[in-house]
Amino acid sequence: MAHSSSPHRSYDRSWGEIEQMLEIAEERVYEWQDWFETCRKEGDREGMKEAARNYKALQGVVKCLKWVLGEEGIPNPLE
Repeated sequence: MAHSSSPHRSYDRSWGEIEQMLEIAEERVYEWQDWFETCRKEGDREGMKEAARNYKALQGVVKCLKWVLGEEGIPNPLE
């Protein structure tokens, strides 16, 4: 999938910034998991769907950031 113009990337993120982003993403995974359980108990199916979507998306973010950091045992996030 080719794009007509390449995005401008500064490549100036520090490893510390990436680590911090990983911590935040991991916290949010748990927050959405808790929200899903709350919605399930309340019978809120729409809330459950939203929570599940965000939970799965953030799992992908976490896996990708761990891959970028070279964490042992983390496979290619696209597979």
